[in-house]
Amino acid sequence: MKIGELSRRSGVSVRMLRYYESEGLIAPARRASGYRDYDVEDVRIVLAIRTLNEAGLKLDFIRRFLPCLRSEGPILHPCPDLMAAMEQQMQALDDRIGKYRESRKMLGGYYEEMLSHS
Repeated sequence: MKIGELSRRSGVSVRMLRYYESEGLIAPARRASGYRDYDVEDVRIVLAIRTLNEAGLKLDFIRRFLPCLRSEGPILHPCPDLMAAMEQQMQALDDRIGKYRESRKMLGGYYEEMLSHS
């Protein structure tokens, strides 16, 4: 399939697909005419990249685990290194959420105090 079809199937813009290619995340075959030629596996990979990126993972992180994306079976093959890295990312998110909750609590306290003095 051409890049426009991949874009329609994945919901990722043509521009972003070209960026993924320039970053080495996808590597389409080339037709004799020079057009990019994508297959169903590329759709799976692009959808996985988009999902992981929307979850807050950076493309450098995702690039490290492309072999896990290119495996047969589920969209993310449970590679031990990927699982460990994702656990670290989730813990970092949990830590940030905790800090945001504390900040919210502190601001709420200051706000309530200011209201009581006005």
